[in-house]
Amino acid sequence: MSNQIRVRIAPSPTGYLHIGTARTALFNYLFAKRNNGKFILRIEDTDLERSTKYYEDDILDSLKWLGLEWDEFYKQSDRLPIYTKYVKQLLDNGKAFWCYHTKEELANEQQEQMAGKQPPRHLCSYKGENHKSPAYAEASAGRQETGSKGIIRLKVDENSERKIKFRDIIRGDIEFEEKLLGDLSIAKDESTPLYNFAVVVDDYENNISHIIRGEDHIANTPKQILIQEALGFDMPQYAHLPLILGQDRSKMSKRHGATAVVEYSKLGYLPQSMVNFMAMLGFTPPDDRQILSLDELIEIFDLEKVHKGGAVFDIKKLDWLNGEYIKRLSDDELEKALLSGIHHNYQLTEVMGKPFLNMVRERIKKISDIKEFEFFLDGPNEYEKGLLKWKERTDEEVTGSLSKVRDIIEKIGTDDKDKLRAELDVLGKELEDRGLVYWPLRVALSGMKASPDPVDIANILGKEKTLEHIRGGIEKLG
Repeated sequence: MSNQIRVRIAPSPTGYLHIGTARTALFNYLFAKRNNGKFILRIEDTDLERSTKYYEDDILDSLKWLGLEWDEFYKQSDRLPIYTKYVKQLLDNGKAFWCYHTKEELANEQQEQMAGKQPPRHLCSYKGENHKSPAYAEASAGRQETGSKGIIRLKVDENSERKIKFRDIIRGDIEFEEKLLGDLSIAKDESTPLYNFAVVVDDYENNISHIIRGEDHIANTPKQILIQEALGFDMPQYAHLPLILGQDRSKMSKRHGATAVVEYSKLGYLPQSMVNFMAMLGFTPPDDRQILSLDELIEIFDLEKVHKGGAVFDIKKLDWLNGEYIKRLSDDELEKALLSGIHHNYQLTEVMGKPFLNMVRERIKKISDIKEFEFFLDGPNEYEKGLLKWKERTDEEVTGSLSKVRDIIEKIGTDDKDKLRAELDVLGKELEDRGLVYWPLRVALSGMKASPDPVDIANILGKEKTLEHIRGGIEKLG
């Protein structure tokens, strides 16, 4: 095995790239770059019935969107002859064998074991036979005639007292009893490997030095170690990451919200904030910094400091972090973000000046929040006249205030915000109620209960549109 650090992320193209898999990819990437190693992307597509090009493209696009560029790329479907070579090797040296038990027989065996309070596993009667013998061939042919296609298994000693041990970089020493594993299925046939076998072969062939993956794979590790031993492969180092949990501390699923990277992209989150946020799911920076670029994360990442306990996905923290990244965007970057993807239909170029960008930058948490600013183009959102009312003031008092505001804007316009605000403040003193001035104006311009400062809105809309919307508010009040 090479002395170079080599890690891999190995998603299956059977669904969109999950946020958990993306976090695993990120930790692999950070570890590789921190140690001048290689980050390898391997598409595990041997499940031909469920794997699709569509989901493969999503995996590639999502990783690129996050900025996690790989150094090498492999697809399992391109490597089938390699698996065949190793399957035949195990069959020829008697470490693997064909099992022809039917599904019904396997189910009955498991029921008996559970009834006897034994761990469920397959103890195969075909294991002791010489698979090259005429008797074995005759029995195999008979089984195939009854509809059992068979499966290739690795021989495991059910009488062994050995403990299969490995040291996990995050969790320390872990061990399993070999006799509790049963005879492991490794391939459907000589050309169709199953998951654990293909993983072992790929990791060996790709010179993978460290396997960094979710804790749900811990149970696979002893099986893979047995396959490594049968093939004479060295054992890589292991690190099992904590699961990502929902707010109720159960494993994150769709009932907790979006689970795919592409969903967060469409919701208006920036890739920088997603990377920053995911890095905090199981890892705490030594100096407690919250906002860190990808390069900064590479500098401080320490696999041994990754937490053992589950990491809660806090959407409020993600929203806050995304808002902070939006504030740091330049005008050009923000404009590009607002006009990209799902936001192109807003055609905001008509109002996309610096005042507008500054307003948006301070108020939105996600790029998709731009929908709150559609009133700049389409006029105020639909609203009931009651929203114009300020506290206990009458319709006549609100109408009078809006009329006076209209007169001020007709006289001085909206270009000078300081001058306009000063005039409105004077009006507020005259009416002995500042809210009576600003509240109806806010609603008339935006149609919203919560909106940006009405003076800022008027400045962006311009004199004519501002007057038009004020007249519309007055008409609503009759």
